[in-house]
Amino acid sequence: MTHNWSETELRVRYSETDAMQVVHHANYLSWFEVGRTEMMRRAGIPYRQFEDRGILLPVIEARIFFLASARYDDELVVRTRLAEARVKVRFEYEIARKSDRQILARGYTVHAWVNRQMKPIQLRKLAPELEQAMQAYLSAEGESQA
Repeated sequence: MTHNWSETELRVRYSETDAMQVVHHANYLSWFEVGRTEMMRRAGIPYRQFEDRGILLPVIEARIFFLASARYDDELVVRTRLAEARVKVRFEYEIARKSDRQILARGYTVHAWVNRQMKPIQLRKLAPELEQAMQAYLSAEGESQA
């Protein structure tokens, strides 16, 4: 396993499944969000710090590759990593079943920096300390791979 993945565990709830107890595909995006917000919190740059400054990170692109099905009551591990944080922010994900570590899905989301009026902003101008924290996290993660 790569060192720069942040891991968050969750259990598939009955409401997330269909009549065959297979997880509905839309839930994977919710699990990506759980992984993303937890990764940012652990990195010391929680979303709350951005939102308190009027900075939002809406999803502008998402992609999921489904490899196997998750089922009701499976314990899952959502692995998340920050792949890029410049004009856009890109997070990458893997969702695996905890019991056998089988990867069930992979994907990514891309986000834009915007203000409350949904106008694009430059993070380095509006909140340079948050931009520096994101870049420091990326640099530290890059060093851990070497």
